[in-house]
Amino acid sequence: MVRQGTDVTLRRCTECRGYAYGGGPACGACRDLVDGIVEGEWAAFLHQWDTVAGGDQERELAEMVAAEPHRHDWRIVDAAPDRLVCPDCGGRLAHGPAGCPACDLAHGFRYAGVETDRPGVPPGNEHAIRVNVSVVRRPQVTSESEVLARRLLLPLLLAGFLPTTEEAQRVSALMKKSPPGRRAQLVEHAVEALAEEFSRTRRAARAAASSPTSPDTPAATRLRSARGRPR
Repeated sequence: MVRQGTDVTLRRCTECRGYAYGGGPACGACRDLVDGIVEGEWAAFLHQWDTVAGGDQERELAEMVAAEPHRHDWRIVDAAPDRLVCPDCGGRLAHGPAGCPACDLAHGFRYAGVETDRPGVPPGNEHAIRVNVSVVRRPQVTSESEVLARRLLLPLLLAGFLPTTEEAQRVSALMKKSPPGRRAQLVEHAVEALAEEFSRTRRAARAAASSPTSPDTPAATRLRSARGRPR
Protein backbone atom coordinates (compact mmCIF):
# COMPACT_ATOMS: atom_id res chain seq x y z
CA MET A 1 0.00 0.00 0.00
CA VAL A 2 1.05 3.60 -0.52
CA ARG A 3 2.10 4.80 2.92
CA GLN A 4 4.24 7.61 4.21
CA GLY A 5 7.10 6.59 6.45
CA THR A 6 7.05 7.19 10.18
CA ASP A 7 9.97 9.60 9.85
CA VAL A 8 7.97 12.21 7.91
CA THR A 9 9.56 15.56 8.65
CA LEU A 10 7.37 18.45 9.71
CA ARG A 11 7.74 21.07 7.00
CA ARG A 12 6.14 24.36 6.12
CA CYS A 13 3.61 24.79 3.34
CA THR A 14 4.81 27.31 0.78
CA GLU A 15 1.27 28.63 0.35
CA CYS A 16 -0.11 29.09 3.89
CA ARG A 17 3.22 28.89 5.80
CA GLY A 18 1.73 26.54 8.38
CA TYR A 19 2.79 22.93 8.64
CA ALA A 20 2.08 21.11 5.37
CA TYR A 21 -1.27 19.27 5.40
CA GLY A 22 -2.52 21.49 8.23
CA GLY A 23 -3.96 24.40 6.26
CA GLY A 24 -6.84 22.64 4.56
CA PRO A 25 -9.50 23.10 3.50
CA ALA A 26 -8.80 26.84 3.08
CA CYS A 27 -5.25 26.34 1.76
CA GLY A 28 -5.40 24.74 -1.68
CA ALA A 29 -1.93 23.21 -1.42
CA CYS A 30 -2.70 21.58 1.93
CA ARG A 31 -6.10 20.45 0.71
CA ASP A 32 -4.47 18.69 -2.23
CA LEU A 33 -1.99 17.00 0.11
CA VAL A 34 -4.80 15.71 2.33
CA ASP A 35 -6.72 14.43 -0.69
CA GLY A 36 -3.51 12.77 -1.83
CA ILE A 37 -3.47 10.65 1.34
CA VAL A 38 -6.43 8.70 0.00
CA GLU A 39 -5.92 9.25 -3.73
CA GLY A 40 -2.46 7.65 -3.70
CA GLU A 41 -3.90 4.53 -2.09
CA TRP A 42 -6.77 4.45 -4.58
CA ALA A 43 -4.39 4.70 -7.54
CA ALA A 44 -2.46 1.69 -6.21
CA PHE A 45 -5.76 -0.15 -5.72
CA LEU A 46 -6.75 0.46 -9.35
CA HIS A 47 -3.35 -0.79 -10.50
CA GLN A 48 -3.81 -3.93 -8.44
CA TRP A 49 -7.11 -4.58 -10.21
CA ASP A 50 -5.69 -3.59 -13.61
CA THR A 51 -8.34 -0.90 -13.91
CA VAL A 52 -8.13 2.46 -15.69
CA ALA A 53 -9.34 5.54 -13.83
CA GLY A 54 -12.47 7.26 -15.08
CA GLY A 55 -14.34 4.34 -16.60
CA ASP A 56 -17.22 2.07 -15.68
CA GLN A 57 -14.86 -0.45 -14.10
CA GLU A 58 -13.60 2.13 -11.64
CA ARG A 59 -17.17 2.99 -10.66
CA GLU A 60 -17.95 -0.69 -10.18
CA LEU A 61 -14.89 -1.08 -7.95
CA ALA A 62 -15.98 1.94 -5.93
CA GLU A 63 -19.44 0.42 -5.49
CA MET A 64 -17.86 -2.85 -4.36
CA VAL A 65 -15.70 -1.08 -1.77
CA ALA A 66 -18.62 1.01 -0.51
CA ALA A 67 -20.64 -2.19 -0.06
CA GLU A 68 -17.94 -3.96 1.98
CA PRO A 69 -15.81 -1.28 3.71
CA HIS A 70 -14.69 -3.67 6.45
CA ARG A 71 -12.58 -5.56 3.90
CA HIS A 72 -10.48 -2.60 2.75
CA ASP A 73 -8.00 -0.11 4.14
CA TRP A 74 -9.73 3.08 5.28
CA ARG A 75 -7.89 5.15 2.68
CA ILE A 76 -9.44 3.09 -0.10
CA VAL A 77 -12.81 3.25 1.64
CA ASP A 78 -12.53 7.06 1.84
CA ALA A 79 -11.66 7.34 -1.84
CA ALA A 80 -14.48 5.12 -3.12
CA PRO A 81 -17.43 7.51 -2.49
CA ASP A 82 -15.61 10.23 -4.43
CA ARG A 83 -16.34 8.13 -7.54
CA LEU A 84 -20.05 7.75 -6.76
CA VAL A 85 -23.01 10.12 -7.04
CA CYS A 86 -25.34 10.66 -4.10
CA PRO A 87 -28.93 9.75 -5.05
CA ASP A 88 -30.29 12.41 -2.70
CA CYS A 89 -28.19 15.58 -3.14
CA GLY A 90 -26.56 14.76 -6.49
CA GLY A 91 -23.04 15.55 -5.27
CA ARG A 92 -20.14 13.28 -4.41
CA LEU A 93 -21.41 10.53 -2.13
CA ALA A 94 -20.59 11.17 1.57
CA HIS A 95 -19.57 14.77 0.81
CA GLY A 96 -23.00 16.35 0.79
CA PRO A 97 -24.43 18.81 3.31
CA ALA A 98 -25.27 17.78 6.85
CA GLY A 99 -28.68 16.16 6.86
CA CYS A 100 -28.39 14.52 3.44
CA PRO A 101 -29.60 10.97 4.28
CA ALA A 102 -27.52 9.06 1.73
CA CYS A 103 -24.35 11.08 2.39
CA ASP A 104 -24.68 10.77 6.16
CA LEU A 105 -25.19 7.00 5.85
CA ALA A 106 -22.22 6.55 3.52
CA HIS A 107 -20.06 8.76 5.74
CA GLY A 108 -20.86 6.58 8.76
CA PHE A 109 -20.09 3.36 6.91
CA ARG A 110 -16.63 4.67 6.02
CA TYR A 111 -15.54 4.19 9.62
CA ALA A 112 -15.73 0.43 9.13
CA GLY A 113 -12.54 0.60 7.04
CA VAL A 114 -9.43 -1.22 8.25
CA GLU A 115 -7.01 0.89 10.32
CA THR A 116 -3.50 -0.54 10.55
CA ASP A 117 -0.85 1.37 12.49
CA ARG A 118 2.46 1.92 10.74
CA PRO A 119 5.53 0.35 12.33
CA GLY A 120 7.09 2.56 14.98
CA VAL A 121 4.05 4.71 15.81
CA PRO A 122 2.01 4.67 19.04
CA PRO A 123 -1.05 2.39 18.94
CA GLY A 124 -4.02 4.39 17.70
CA ASN A 125 -2.01 6.74 15.49
CA GLU A 126 -3.66 5.43 12.33
CA HIS A 127 -7.12 5.86 13.83
CA ALA A 128 -6.28 9.45 14.72
CA ILE A 129 -5.06 10.14 11.18
CA ARG A 130 -8.17 8.53 9.79
CA VAL A 131 -10.53 10.68 11.89
CA ASN A 132 -8.67 13.93 11.24
CA VAL A 133 -8.52 13.33 7.49
CA SER A 134 -12.24 12.61 7.47
CA VAL A 135 -13.02 15.87 9.29
CA VAL A 136 -10.77 17.98 7.05
CA ARG A 137 -12.24 16.45 3.89
CA ARG A 138 -15.85 16.98 5.05
CA PRO A 139 -15.69 20.16 7.15
CA GLN A 140 -19.26 21.23 6.44
CA VAL A 141 -20.69 18.73 8.94
CA THR A 142 -18.31 19.54 11.81
CA SER A 143 -17.96 22.54 14.09
CA GLU A 144 -15.45 25.18 13.11
CA SER A 145 -13.48 24.61 16.33
CA GLU A 146 -13.11 20.88 15.74
CA VAL A 147 -12.02 21.40 12.14
CA LEU A 148 -9.41 23.85 13.41
CA ALA A 149 -7.94 21.40 15.91
CA ARG A 150 -8.11 18.40 13.58
CA ARG A 151 -6.39 20.13 10.67
CA LEU A 152 -3.63 21.61 12.83
CA LEU A 153 -2.84 18.28 14.50
CA LEU A 154 -2.86 16.27 11.27
CA PRO A 155 0.77 17.07 10.25
CA LEU A 156 2.00 15.85 13.65
CA LEU A 157 -0.03 12.65 13.41
CA LEU A 158 1.41 11.91 9.97
CA ALA A 159 4.89 12.32 11.47
CA GLY A 160 4.11 9.66 14.10
CA PHE A 161 2.80 11.80 16.97
CA LEU A 162 -0.15 10.89 19.17
CA PRO A 163 -1.29 13.29 21.88
CA THR A 164 -1.80 12.05 25.40
CA THR A 165 -5.23 12.36 26.92
CA GLU A 166 -3.94 15.33 28.92
CA GLU A 167 -2.61 17.07 25.80
CA ALA A 168 -5.86 16.48 23.91
CA GLN A 169 -7.89 17.81 26.83
CA ARG A 170 -5.66 20.87 27.08
CA VAL A 171 -6.21 21.76 23.43
CA SER A 172 -9.96 21.13 23.81
CA ALA A 173 -10.15 23.38 26.86
CA LEU A 174 -8.20 26.08 25.06
CA MET A 175 -10.67 26.04 22.18
CA LYS A 176 -13.64 26.34 24.52
CA LYS A 177 -12.31 29.24 26.58
CA SER A 178 -10.61 31.23 23.80
CA PRO A 179 -12.39 34.28 22.34
CA PRO A 180 -13.57 33.49 18.79
CA GLY A 181 -11.36 36.20 17.33
CA ARG A 182 -8.20 34.76 18.88
CA ARG A 183 -9.07 31.07 18.90
CA ALA A 184 -7.16 30.12 15.76
CA GLN A 185 -4.03 31.96 16.87
CA LEU A 186 -4.04 30.46 20.37
CA VAL A 187 -4.65 26.90 19.15
CA GLU A 188 -1.92 27.30 16.53
CA HIS A 189 0.52 28.34 19.28
CA ALA A 190 -0.49 25.32 21.39
CA VAL A 191 0.03 22.94 18.48
CA GLU A 192 3.37 24.60 17.68
CA ALA A 193 4.46 23.84 21.26
CA LEU A 194 3.42 20.20 20.85
CA ALA A 195 5.33 20.03 17.55
CA GLU A 196 8.48 21.45 19.10
CA GLU A 197 8.33 19.02 22.03
CA PHE A 198 7.67 16.11 19.67
CA SER A 199 10.62 17.09 17.47
CA ARG A 200 12.93 17.38 20.51
CA THR A 201 11.81 14.00 21.82
CA ARG A 202 12.33 12.36 18.46
CA ARG A 203 15.79 13.89 18.02
CA ALA A 204 16.76 12.75 21.53
CA ALA A 205 15.52 9.23 20.84
CA ARG A 206 17.48 9.02 17.61
CA ALA A 207 20.62 10.35 19.28
CA ALA A 208 20.26 7.84 22.10
CA ALA A 209 19.69 5.01 19.65
CA SER A 210 22.85 5.90 17.74
CA SER A 211 24.97 6.04 20.89
CA PRO A 212 27.06 2.91 21.55
CA THR A 213 26.23 3.17 25.25
CA SER A 214 22.50 3.61 24.86
CA PRO A 215 19.98 0.95 25.93
CA ASP A 216 18.10 -0.95 23.26
CA THR A 217 14.93 1.04 23.87
CA PRO A 218 15.44 4.76 24.65
CA ALA A 219 13.33 6.15 27.48
CA ALA A 220 11.87 8.82 25.17
CA THR A 221 10.68 6.13 22.80
CA ARG A 222 9.06 4.18 25.62
CA LEU A 223 7.24 7.28 26.79
CA ARG A 224 5.87 8.10 23.36
CA SER A 225 4.77 4.53 22.68
CA ALA A 226 2.74 4.56 25.88
CA ARG A 227 0.54 7.42 24.77
CA GLY A 228 -3.13 6.75 24.48
CA ARG A 229 -5.67 7.41 21.75
CA PRO A 230 -6.92 11.01 21.61
CA ARG A 231 -10.47 11.68 22.58
